[in-house]
Amino acid sequence: MLAEEITNGLYVIPVGVVNIFLIDSPDGCALIDTGFPGSADKILQAVGELGKKASDIRHILLTHAHPDHIGSLAVLKQATGAQAYVHPLDHKIASSGKGFRPIRPAPSLMNRILFRIFINPDKPPKIEATTVEHVVQNGDHLPVAGGLKAIHTPGHSGGHLVYLWPQHGGVLIAGDTCQNIMGLNWSLGYEDFAAGQRSLGQIAQLNFEIACFGHGKAILKDASAQFKKKWG
Repeated sequence: MLAEEITNGLYVIPVGVVNIFLIDSPDGCALIDTGFPGSADKILQAVGELGKKASDIRHILLTHAHPDHIGSLAVLKQATGAQAYVHPLDHKIASSGKGFRPIRPAPSLMNRILFRIFINPDKPPKIEATTVEHVVQNGDHLPVAGGLKAIHTPGHSGGHLVYLWPQHGGVLIAGDTCQNIMGLNWSLGYEDFAAGQRSLGQIAQLNFEIACFGHGKAILKDASAQFKKKWG
């Protein structure tokens, strides 16, 4: 199976170094992020292995508009008929597939080394333009899976959103506000590191049992306590 269950109704679909998430709900499935260009076939295969059709996906929620998260948006929208959601500050980038803002490595020598290995902001991949129907503001409650709260968390990207799903004690879809590859830590890069620090301080005040990341493994228990310890 390409998809791995995190908790009832929530699955992670790893596509290379990026995690895509699927929320399975009676009112229609939602994908969170779309991976690099060329990821759509693997994502749809994983959805099919779960007994779902492409048309069961009604929503595509974007945490932010960086190439590894919007790269397969156009293809997945065409395959599924789903509507897309993004923060207004990242809307133009997500819909045009270009115009990426500068991003710099997070502090520390290790982050700078890994940034150079995994991120090449000077040569973004070619991304197909598409329509993004919905702009999502801070605090919006989306009609997805019984209700998802969107929280604006700028830093890694100016229009970065995290999504809080109030099921199973609270599930945070953290996107790239941070990562959990070698433990909970900063994302490798930020458009504005100071804003990213403030956003993580904001997240650390929330209550959630599970945290899921664009890069790295999910935390399945007492996740908000770990955020509070590090950034509270």
